Amino acid sequence: MAGDIQAIESNPKFQELVSARRSLGWSLTALMIVIYFGFILLIAFDPKFLGMPIGSGVMTIGIPVGLFVIVAAFVLTGIYVARANATYDALTQQIVEESK
Repeated sequence: MAGDIQAIESNPKFQELVSARRSLGWSLTALMIVIYFGFILLIAFDPKFLGMPIGSGVMTIGIPVGLFVIVAAFVLTGIYVARANATYDALTQQIVEESK
């Protein structure tokens, strides 16, 4: 059992998988943090901007900006899932096949 784990961990494809997943994960996380904290900082330092009405209706700029933050979280999650399904799953399967 321990030998199997060591064999998998020393596999170059496993190292590639770990590196690629970590890189993408941190990149998407950093992007989401920038979006979220950008919104929070905008609320803190320029609330009048977010309160400006759009057109003659009751909708303000803050509503679509807030919606963007929510949608961005779903889109970034979708990007990760799509990448995992397209790339990481195939690489994982190759690693499993080689370790048998």
